[in-house]
Formats: sequence, C-alpha cells, structure tokens
Amino acid sequence: MIDDAVSALADRTRILVFTGAGISTESGIPDFRGPHGIWKRVDPADYTYDRYVNDPEFRVNTWGSRFASPLIDATPNGAHHAVTRLWESGRVVGCVTQNIDGLHTAAGLDPASLVELHGNAHRIHCIGCGDEPDFDKVERRWKSGAVDPECLRCGGILKTKVVYFGEELPPQATYRAWDMAERADAAIVIGSTLSVYPAAFVPLAVVENGNPMVIVNQGRTDHDFRATALVDGTAGNVVPELVHRLTRD
Repeated sequence: MIDDAVSALADRTRILVFTGAGISTESGIPDFRGPHGIWKRVDPADYTYDRYVNDPEFRVNTWGSRFASPLIDATPNGAHHAVTRLWESGRVVGCVTQNIDGLHTAAGLDPASLVELHGNAHRIHCIGCGDEPDFDKVERRWKSGAVDPECLRCGGILKTKVVYFGEELPPQATYRAWDMAERADAAIVIGSTLSVYPAAFVPLAVVENGNPMVIVNQGRTDHDFRATALVDGTAGNVVPELVHRLTRD
C-alpha cells in the first residue's frame, strides 16, 4: 500500500528512480509484456541488431514503423511530472529508464540526472561513422522517397539510437546507471516487471546494498519478494500521490 511506500522512503535522500514501459502507457504508448503489449503483436526475436544491419527490407519496414509510432508525438503524463517534482525536491540521486520515448526530458527532468539505458527513439546515428543527423531531416528524406535513408556523410546505415536485441548497452549510460545505484539509499521502481536484464540489475543493486525498494506497478513483477513496499496501480494515479506525500513537508 502507499502508506508502506511512504514509510519506506520517508528518511531517504538519495533515491534512485527506475522506470519501465508502465510509466508511459497513460501517454498512449503501449507496454511490451502486458495483455495488449507490443510483444503480443510482433515477435521480439525479429528485432535483432544483426537483422537490422543485414536485412534491407527489414530496415525499410522499421523506418515506416518508427515514423508512425505513437511515441513520436506522445506527451508526458502525471507520473513523469511527479518524478521531476521529486528530483526538484533534492531527494533523487538520478533516474534510470528503460524507455526510449524521451518523456522524462519532456517533463523537465534534467538530462544530467537521467540515464536512458535502452536509447532514445528521437535520435538517429550512423552505425559506421557515428554521425548523428537531425531526426526531422531524416524523416523528411524518408517522406520524399528515401525508404532506407543512408548516412549523408559516409553512405553508411542509419539507425535510431534504440538498443536492439544483441546490441550492447551504451557504455557511458551503463556506467552512469551503476554509479547512481551505488550512491542511492533507496529505489523506486515504476512500471517495470523487472524482467529485462541487465537493466533490472540496477535497482536490485540498491537492494543488495541493504536499502529499501518500493515497486509501483500494475500486476506482479519478478522481484516482488525483494520489495519493502508494493503498490499495485497505474503510475499516473499512484506516483503523483506518493511524491506529494514525500515532498509536502
């Protein structure tokens, strides 16, 4: 219950916030593993880095899906704004997210306090030379007929900065996430089943260091038994109330 969550976090001043797809469903972005999640409609095994690099037809379909994705025009909801308010209170060591939607930044969270472990769908890079062209310019090229737009600098393959299966997590982001976990004195997990690794190891490291973990999620997670407090509910309903109670004094 939320009372237990407030009690667990009441005296904590270096809280790690860890967010998954469940924080963004109320912004119109489907989750991955829920009853109506993305992996119910497409096979995650198809979304591998090797296939992206070696299958031009797959890349063409991927660009079409990316530019039509609901996350491109999504806006933050109350839970994202509540995380920002908690950070503004000075009690957050950082926010580590599995999400690629950019909604924490859109809600005003300082980019220096945010780690996007799985990348960001609003950014594009060349896997050859590393150039990062403007997203809107690449979209305009795609709409003009470049169905598999190449890098204008070197002719290489362009890809959104989203981590595919079989692709390494960004090294700097990984380092920053672990640094936050080591400095944290508590963790709040929001909208994650804690079933995707290595990302899930980040909040679990906070627990391993002897600190409390609060889980806010609809339904069970793989690590409910490790939680100091469990709050079953939507992020948009629970997180603003939790943050209000933690910061009202």
